[in-house]
Amino acid sequence: MLPQEIIRRKRDGQALDPAEIAFVVQGMTDGSIGEGQIAAFAMAVFFNDMTMDERVALTRAMTQSGTTLRWDDLDLSGPVLDKHSTGGVGDKISLMLAPIVAACGGFVPMISGRGLGHTGGTLDKLDAIPGYSTAPDVALFRQIVAEAGCAIIGQTDDLAPADRRLYAIRDVTATVESLPLITASILSKKLAAGLGGLVMDVKTGSGAFAANRQDARDLAESIVAVANGAGLPTTALITDMDQVLGHAAGNALEVAEAVSYLRGERDPRTHELVLALASEMLALGGLPATRDVVEKALTSGAAAEHFARMVAGLGGPADFMERSEHYLPAAPVVVACPAARDGCVVGMDTRALGVTVISLGGGRRAAGDHIDHSVGLSRICHVGDMVTRGQPLAMIRAADTTTAEVAVATVSGAIHIGDEAPAASGAMVLERIARDAS
Repeated sequence: MLPQEIIRRKRDGQALDPAEIAFVVQGMTDGSIGEGQIAAFAMAVFFNDMTMDERVALTRAMTQSGTTLRWDDLDLSGPVLDKHSTGGVGDKISLMLAPIVAACGGFVPMISGRGLGHTGGTLDKLDAIPGYSTAPDVALFRQIVAEAGCAIIGQTDDLAPADRRLYAIRDVTATVESLPLITASILSKKLAAGLGGLVMDVKTGSGAFAANRQDARDLAESIVAVANGAGLPTTALITDMDQVLGHAAGNALEVAEAVSYLRGERDPRTHELVLALASEMLALGGLPATRDVVEKALTSGAAAEHFARMVAGLGGPADFMERSEHYLPAAPVVVACPAARDGCVVGMDTRALGVTVISLGGGRRAAGDHIDHSVGLSRICHVGDMVTRGQPLAMIRAADTTTAEVAVATVSGAIHIGDEAPAASGAMVLERIARDAS
């Protein structure tokens, strides 16, 4: 087979057979297909989509491009579960959720990714913790899952290596928002992790890749159908991303907010989403899934303890939960973004706020870019907040005054102030998609 002929067929809108898809994935894995051809393949898929059969074939081929984990030999006392988000601005939920589920009796081997487009990546956040290894060997990964109940890492060289390569190329070629590529990317990692259940958090709104509700539903249904078809019990929640999740966007800032949450300082919208996702995960694993069970894991300090054990086990400071402020990097320049007038925050361009974090140095423009983990936005207002002229809409944390001033202008334009309060903010969870979704 010739890769250019397969690309041409997909470019022309034809369906690829499993053998052709397997050939392309093998080329991604062994390097026989170059970055230019992989980018062209991704763009052809972006414009011409894939049938459900093609999506299943792509997911299976990417899963089988490396090894798959098994957990039965460890005699774990509970189910192996995971959650994955399609990405949002300020989405640090994984850092809270994994230790909560571990405290409730589950085991969470979470294989996460780096930032894509305007959204931050869980691994980039964890890289802000000194010493924390997001790329341990498989033996250590399994050990920490067994001992701490959870471990959040990136793809090892052995797990879905084809996806690792495709993921990086999608990020810099404007092919992130492709439903079949997102489906295969997410599920190849999850299937390789040997899970017993998966919950998807599919974002929709101005800060999500699926800004349109129907697009989010299509993605959720695609993931649920492909995952369950591959033998992985999966449900999906469609959740709101029309404003920043929590009050911080930026790697170290989001870790600090997650730590504060586990310590007891809880933003209501964030807490609502955590409760919903945790309950869904526990139910998939056959564990008690009431709100009270999740709340007890938090208030007892058990979730914080599991997080601390995970951080220490993967090389981070043993006293990180107690002294996170000492360890997390802080930006040298901090300036306020003042409200231009009195009024009420009626909306925000959440995507623009995510792009602002990248412009400050907190994300990547190209695959090899260095990330400044200290920069970002903190104390971000919420829709519905009343403000007075000069009151900070957010605090800009930057490496220098020049980038800070640019960020102030961008944030001012992205947060909209009106005369009247908007209608009461709706629920965080907009819809649930299960296997029998039509």
